[in-house]
Amino acid sequence: MTSLRRSTTGPDTLPLTVTPAPAKRRRLKPWHWAPYLFISPFFILFAVFGLFPLLFSLVTAFTHFDPYAGLSSMGFVGFENFQFALGDEWLWKSFWNTLWLGVVSGAPQHLVAIPLAYFIHTSFKRWRNAVLGAYFLPYITSTVAIALIFTTLLSTDFGIVNVTIQEVARIPGLHWLAPAENINWMGKAQYLKPAVAMVVFWRYVGFNTVLYLAALQTIPKDLYEAATMDGATRWQQFRHITLPLLKPMMFFGVTLSVIGGLQLFEEPYILTNGRGGTDQAAMTTAMYMFRTAFEFNDMGTASAISWLLFICIAVLTWLTNKAFARGGMDS
Repeated sequence: MTSLRRSTTGPDTLPLTVTPAPAKRRRLKPWHWAPYLFISPFFILFAVFGLFPLLFSLVTAFTHFDPYAGLSSMGFVGFENFQFALGDEWLWKSFWNTLWLGVVSGAPQHLVAIPLAYFIHTSFKRWRNAVLGAYFLPYITSTVAIALIFTTLLSTDFGIVNVTIQEVARIPGLHWLAPAENINWMGKAQYLKPAVAMVVFWRYVGFNTVLYLAALQTIPKDLYEAATMDGATRWQQFRHITLPLLKPMMFFGVTLSVIGGLQLFEEPYILTNGRGGTDQAAMTTAMYMFRTAFEFNDMGTASAISWLLFICIAVLTWLTNKAFARGGMDS
């Protein structure tokens, strides 16, 4: 409300001045806080288990920290941990192993998943979900179980892989496929990385197939019907209709493969018993970071490696975005 009061500026004039009444404080009712109360568990959990570890690792990257001595042992060392990590030969070797495994296991996933999803989409109607579930099953299977199975399959003397190679080599003209002795997949450096890449490919190709199949189901059928009426073959429809409209999902899938490939840890860790194999041939950057923290007891350097890996992931993700944008992702 406002109050009206006469002005005393002159005897003959009676102007009115408006004086605002003091504002009343609005008291918040208990139900006004209800929305914030309901969403508070998420923010509390995120702050405790997400934000705090992130900030603590950033601080640790610039300190020398012995976890067994407690927080009192933390001492600021500047960029010393980063300098030590960048000059470490094992870090560069682990980074090369990570890139090798990421490319060799990641690229075939999409090269196989796209035509496989197209084949399932066009050839299976009633049994589509059952076939898709069979391909998706490795993705939800325990990594430990997968590693144990492949360790048996890749056994030097009695593994099915070596037995199959020997049997195929007995076919006339294919004797060159079999080496002089059985392949020691887990014991020799030149075979270890391909073995790990095969396991990673087998596990994640079904996941990418599900992604591309979901994208295929959103493409209007009218486009294929019009192309068929114009005389386009199945290959022409796949090349000029399917692939261009799959580019947004391809960008999403490749981005996930880049991030997951650079963070590869479980498969090589279990297959090599956490040691990286012969000559550290399968030791990824994530594995080396883990060993630096919990085996070498150097939390500062491990935190520095984690942030260096984060920078690499961010740069490669940005380059992936640029590559798809240049190729016309929205076309």
